[in-house]
Parts: sequence; structure tokens; C-alpha cells
Amino acid sequence: MIATLIVAWIVFIILWKLLKATVSSALTIAAILVLLNISFGVTPQDIWNHITQFAQTISQIQIGK
Repeated sequence: MIATLIVAWIVFIILWKLLKATVSSALTIAAILVLLNISFGVTPQDIWNHITQFAQTISQIQIGK
């Protein structure tokens, strides 16, 4: 019984830390996107297009080897 509670507590702590890190990262990314939009007029769609183009470029470089 005690071992079960200890394991459950450890799992809870790990999940809590993971949730905090995820929320913190999501809020940071959202703040950066808002600042880019306000400052430079960069939309999330523009950023996504650049990410996909970068991924395609990398895959073409690897295929070309």
C-alpha cells in the first residue's frame, strides 16, 4: 500500500513538471508570435511557411547526397 502511494506520488510529480514545462513553452511561443506580429507584421502562417520550406530544403539536400 505504501509503495503504491510512493509510486503514484512520483508519477504525479513527474507529470506536474511536464505540464508546467509544456504550458511555459506554449506561453513563451505565443508571446513571441504576438510580438513578431505587432512589431513586424509577421503572421503565424508566414512562420509556418518558412518552417515547411526549411524542412523541404533539408530533405532535398539529404536526397541529393
